[in-house]
Parts: sequence; structure tokens; C-alpha cells
Amino acid sequence: MLEHGGRLNHVARQYGIAAEDWLDLSTGISPRAWPLPEIPSRVWQRLPEDDDGLLPVACNYYGAAQLLPVAGSQTAIQMLPRLRKASRVAVLAPGYAEHAHAWQSAGHQVTLLPADKILAAAGTHDVLVLINPCNPTGAVFSRQALLAAHARLAASGGWLVVDEAFMDVTSENSLCADSREGLWVLRSVGKFFGLAGIRAGFVVSTESALQRLAAQFGPWTVNGPARWLLRKALADSDWHKAQRQWLQQQGARLAALLAAHGMNTSGTAYFRYWQDAQASAVAEALAQRAVLVRRFAEPLALRFGLPGSENAWQRLQTALQEIAQ
Repeated sequence: MLEHGGRLNHVARQYGIAAEDWLDLSTGISPRAWPLPEIPSRVWQRLPEDDDGLLPVACNYYGAAQLLPVAGSQTAIQMLPRLRKASRVAVLAPGYAEHAHAWQSAGHQVTLLPADKILAAAGTHDVLVLINPCNPTGAVFSRQALLAAHARLAASGGWLVVDEAFMDVTSENSLCADSREGLWVLRSVGKFFGLAGIRAGFVVSTESALQRLAAQFGPWTVNGPARWLLRKALADSDWHKAQRQWLQQQGARLAALLAAHGMNTSGTAYFRYWQDAQASAVAEALAQRAVLVRRFAEPLALRFGLPGSENAWQRLQTALQEIAQ
């Protein structure tokens, strides 16, 4: 299995520092979560039902004509490669590594390409897989460029797979409203709503494509309590607006803090990405101070998530100052 951020218990044991003493900035998950209501006991006692009202609420939130709830977009990432015969697949790199891993594991020929070259591969590959905005670099692809690439792929039965896990703050760039054959859009609930533990997401595509995917998953892909919470969270438009503003402000604050310590970063409202030869040394120095960031080996880089409180901001600033000295 590939390494991911958020492995706090493992790191706590490695450094001999209790988990509760760490400042965990290793994920791109919003530290400000949607406020959870109490779940009625009846929700726990019944099997999930497809006609519980979740689908129209989710379609409205994402601007999609139809979608499929899944147990986190990770499950769709693993399943989609099994719906195609062996293909030539171009995957964005650096990017969320599970995409390439899933396509390779399913027997496809995978080429890793940077953001400035991947769309041109629509003329030489059967499938393009990318993240928009990209995790971890923050690279952004325009809707027009993506739809043009899709048109080239679809002309010969190809696919465009777009992971929009971090799209909620900039939903105007989403392809969810552009349902067409050979276009798959993946959406995650955990990042924007700060509910990673709910393990829920959605896949947007055509009706027939979603039916094929649903047949692979079988019934009850998302549990009943998660569906109940999703219906309420996705309908809370006032909170959505406030959360977008908060994330934008916090992302700008993080970029400014890192820049003040000589780090020229890219990224999104959720995280900042710093590529530098000193990345490993800085990550180690931060870890010695119980500050956990996500490390990348190829290329050498770090990803900083958002601090969730003023105390957390102060801890990060103090750690960076100590390292600089």
C-alpha cells in the first residue's frame, strides 16, 4: 500500500512523542469541519436506501445531472481501471499516487506526465487521468482545455478522468455539469467539509456509465448514517459560503507565512506545496518539534496543510523561526 498523510500514530511511535502533542499538517483536509448534528437511532437500525433524498441534494450541490455515491473517491479510483481493457494511460505527476498505482495494478500501460504535457497526450493515449486542482502542486486546468482534450479522447473511445477532490472552493472550474460519454469526474466530501472519516464521495458521468460502475460495487456502497449526514451537509448553503471564504483566507495566510520564511510555494486554499532540495531536512527539523508535514521524494517537496487554531499557527511560526536560526 502507498504512503499517505495523516499517519499520526505511526509517526508518534517513530519519534517517541505522544500523538496528542503533535501539530498534524500532513493532510489537505480542512481543519474546520461542518458541525455534526446528532444522528437519530433509526438511521443506525435500517439498511441504506437509494431513495432517501440524497441524490437530488447532491446533484444540486455539484451541478450534476446524475451521480453515484461511493465510499470515498478512493474506491472509484481503484474500480475505474477495471472497466476498461488494457489501455495506454497518461497520469498527472506529481499527483495523487493512487491513480497511477490503480491503473498499473489493473494491467494498463501507464505514463507519468507533468501538468504542462498531459493534455497533449490526448492524441497518443487512450485515457488521461489528472487532478484539478492538482494535489499536491496546486496546478489548475481550465474547463475549456479539459473539454477539448476529452473530445479528442472520446473520438476513439477514450476517457478523461478528472479528480476534483479539492474543487469545492473553486466550483466554477468543475466539469460536473458537463456529462458526456467517456468523462468521469470524482468528488470527495472529506476535504471541504472536514469529514475525512466519513469515507464518502461521488462519481459524475453518464447514466449508463454510472450503472456499469454501480454494478461493480454492489448494494449499500455508502452506509446509512453517512448518507443521512451527507444530505444535510450538502444542503447547508450558508455554511458552504462561509467555509469557502474561510479556506481562501487561511490558504492565503499560510502562503504568506511560508513566504516570510523564504519558501516560494504553490497550492490551493487547503494546502501549500514547497519543492526544494532542503525539503527532507526541513521536514525532519519540523518533526523534531512535533510538527508533521507531508514529505515527497520525487521530486523533493513538502506539503503544508492548514493549522486549525491560533495556537497551531503560532506553533508553526515558532518552529519555522527556530529552524531558520
